[in-house]
Amino acid sequence: MRGRGDGATLAREYLEALRSQRRLSPATLRNYAHALNLLLSLLEQDDLQSLDAAQARRFVGVLHSRGLSPRTLALTLSAWRGWYHWLVRQHGFEANPLVGLRAPKAKRALPKALSVDTAQRLLEGEEGTTADTVRDRAMFELLYSSGLRLAELVALNIDDGRLDLRQAEVTVTGKGSKTRTVPVGARAREALKDWIAKRNGIAVPNEKALFVGARGRRISPAVVGARLAAWARRRGLAERVHPHMLRHSFASHVLQSSQDLRAVQEMLGHASISTTQVYTHLDFQALAKVYDAAHPRAKKK
Repeated sequence: MRGRGDGATLAREYLEALRSQRRLSPATLRNYAHALNLLLSLLEQDDLQSLDAAQARRFVGVLHSRGLSPRTLALTLSAWRGWYHWLVRQHGFEANPLVGLRAPKAKRALPKALSVDTAQRLLEGEEGTTADTVRDRAMFELLYSSGLRLAELVALNIDDGRLDLRQAEVTVTGKGSKTRTVPVGARAREALKDWIAKRNGIAVPNEKALFVGARGRRISPAVVGARLAAWARRRGLAERVHPHMLRHSFASHVLQSSQDLRAVQEMLGHASISTTQVYTHLDFQALAKVYDAAHPRAKKK
């Protein structure tokens, strides 16, 4: 049974087992090798079998203090955990001290939303009356008006009753096959009426899709994204605008105006309100900027 003195040898054996049995890529194997070498360096003169859960937790703290991100720490811990699992099975180690040990949670990135003024700038103005332009305006107005996901937008059909312009609402099926009905604003309804008037002359026979591309068939998500990015560039927007940003903007702007988190949750189709609560942070950021600009004691001298 081998310990610290043969740590490097055991690491090489494990990496070879990963290479031959799991056929990991060279880049992944290099990441594993780096993680195992980190552990050996932290152990210093101690052997591998001396590692316990408390010491492993301290090692995670040391690496965190060195600036390793939570994601990198999670990958490192995964490599250590897999190594000790192998050592238990193949070399008679008594236990895996990494079981149950988790890396610090990464800070949840806030969704990027446009300001109200930027959203207006994106959607205002005349782009022309070509079929592509009329369709694009209808898609983008609907994304922002109703907070749809991109997949929900492209899945809409022309004649299944889910888009009801008279009632000013659209029904979509989102994640988890969850169906919801959301309002459609006046600007979006106008744009959709213009598009539907042109669509029938473009769509191929029997095509059910509400939004069709150049070949008359259901438009792809990639095309929607590319069209929106180009639309934003023509408007002179500095940020890269993607379809989900319009959903984020919808949520942020409705929440800022209404302060009704439950209603926004329903309109977004979130199963948990904790998912929706991220938009309260966006709202606070906007308030903080107003405070910094307006409060006499907030300004730096």
